[in-house]
Amino acid sequence: MRQDQRTLSSELPMQKSRWRWLVPCLLLAVQLGTRGDAAAAPAPQQAMPADASHLFVESERCIACHSNLTTPSGQDMSFGYQWRATMMALSARDPYWRAGVRREAIEHPTAIAAIEDRCSVCHLPVAHTAAVAAGQPPQLFALFEAATKDPASVHLELDGVTCTVCHQIKPDNFGKRDSFDGGYVIDPKSPPAGRPVYGPYPVDPGRQRVMHSSTEQFVPTESLHVRQSELCATCHTLYTAALDSAGKVVGELPEQMPYIEWQQSAYAQTDSCQACHMPVVATAVPVSATLGQPRTHVSQHVFVGGNAYMLRLLNKYRADLGIVAEPQELEASALRTETFLKTRTAALGVSPVARAGTRVQFSVTVRNLSGHKFPTAYPSRRAWLHVTVSDATGKVVFESGAQRTDGAIVGNDNDEDAARFEAHHDVIRSADDVQVYESIIVDANGRVTTSLLSGLRFAKDNRLLPRGFDKARAPEDVLVRGEAADDADFAGGGDSVRFDIETGTASGPLAVKAELRFQSIGYRWAQNLKQYDAPETRTFVGYYESTAAQSAVEVATASGSGS
Repeated sequence: MRQDQRTLSSELPMQKSRWRWLVPCLLLAVQLGTRGDAAAAPAPQQAMPADASHLFVESERCIACHSNLTTPSGQDMSFGYQWRATMMALSARDPYWRAGVRREAIEHPTAIAAIEDRCSVCHLPVAHTAAVAAGQPPQLFALFEAATKDPASVHLELDGVTCTVCHQIKPDNFGKRDSFDGGYVIDPKSPPAGRPVYGPYPVDPGRQRVMHSSTEQFVPTESLHVRQSELCATCHTLYTAALDSAGKVVGELPEQMPYIEWQQSAYAQTDSCQACHMPVVATAVPVSATLGQPRTHVSQHVFVGGNAYMLRLLNKYRADLGIVAEPQELEASALRTETFLKTRTAALGVSPVARAGTRVQFSVTVRNLSGHKFPTAYPSRRAWLHVTVSDATGKVVFESGAQRTDGAIVGNDNDEDAARFEAHHDVIRSADDVQVYESIIVDANGRVTTSLLSGLRFAKDNRLLPRGFDKARAPEDVLVRGEAADDADFAGGGDSVRFDIETGTASGPLAVKAELRFQSIGYRWAQNLKQYDAPETRTFVGYYESTAAQSAVEVATASGSGS
């Protein structure tokens, strides 16, 4: 992409140059409704995106040779089929992202050029890179329009974070601030012998010629930088400039910081991002079905994360969204994600139950097993404790954190009132108290918001810290915010929550069940879309309301008992 990308941006119109850095987003959210009736969506642009075929090829061209791969034990290692059922492949078709982008454009019409630019850089990297290389502004909304009328005409542009995006990224600026916010470097000028695509293995000239002949432009080139966390950090470290109601820049929000969180953890010394999210297969396996040599330490292209809910929503509405991955591939990806959430994110423990008169005391301990905060990245994500106490007959005599069928958490202040949010709790004393691990954004006036363009700072950030994280010495961008900062039980590696509750004359023995539940899209982040009248917002709200009851995953459980 770049001459560098920011150098190319100076050739764009003045409005684009002025706004370009304001809206870095991997996945835009929706804003709290504070302006009464929402405006109608702006008219779609008619210009078409710049031609990208000289820089990229469709994933199908790669799948032809990099699928039908199996280990000696029969495990499927087909890169293309694994990838095409992931959120990376479907980044351009994600209906929540599309709805959020449209909502931000309605709410901030003077920033539309910046929204199209910054929200396409990681979700539509093919179209964005081609546009910048051609000295044109990215045409995100034109792509939305074209996708509804003639999907085949923009198939390459809608190929998400496709093979020839990641494998063309150069390591020139890795780890530097200008590499973040989609600051990856892709050279738009083809060398005479072909464009290099990077991989971790040496490739002999004969096999290089096979790929060059097949793709008509690419030459496989050895470089170990594709295994560095800094590659992932280019799109998964995002800073967003905050705007006031007049559109003036008033600050900067460290919106998504999993890489910076990882740097503060013990895992930075042992495991890269790829180690967890692209797990290595145990045995040697060819990486190509055509003249493939068995390779060791091959990374699976499953890009496993936390968004099982969205994968199933995409599967349910795959025909509407033009998704190529087969239903069974999407379900396999969702199941893989659920397994990952249940085995690699958190663990719970419950202390013995003690009784003092009609009150009951116990503790629930939560351990963070991941290499960054949990939840991390996009701030719509949240985890919470659902805890029940039952008497000798099995009757529930206390409950905190139940989930409603509309996706809301019973007792959570933010779900009940968009202007409020639930505090961090060291002690739970009533059913109205819920321990929710989340980040809460406020605007320049201190109002709770789900708008990334309006968000100035975090009023609360009590997401679980990874092992090794020192909350007293952490950088400003990843600090703990709110009551958790002063909670001695909330530290690197997890949290302990005490329960001191009234159970009346309930007969013992009492049984405690604790669950840690997770949502990739919290109730408030979906609900705030309703006021915006546009095809993308209406579509996603309809999708969400039909699936909200299945929006959460139980990631860990534990039980305890006492007299």
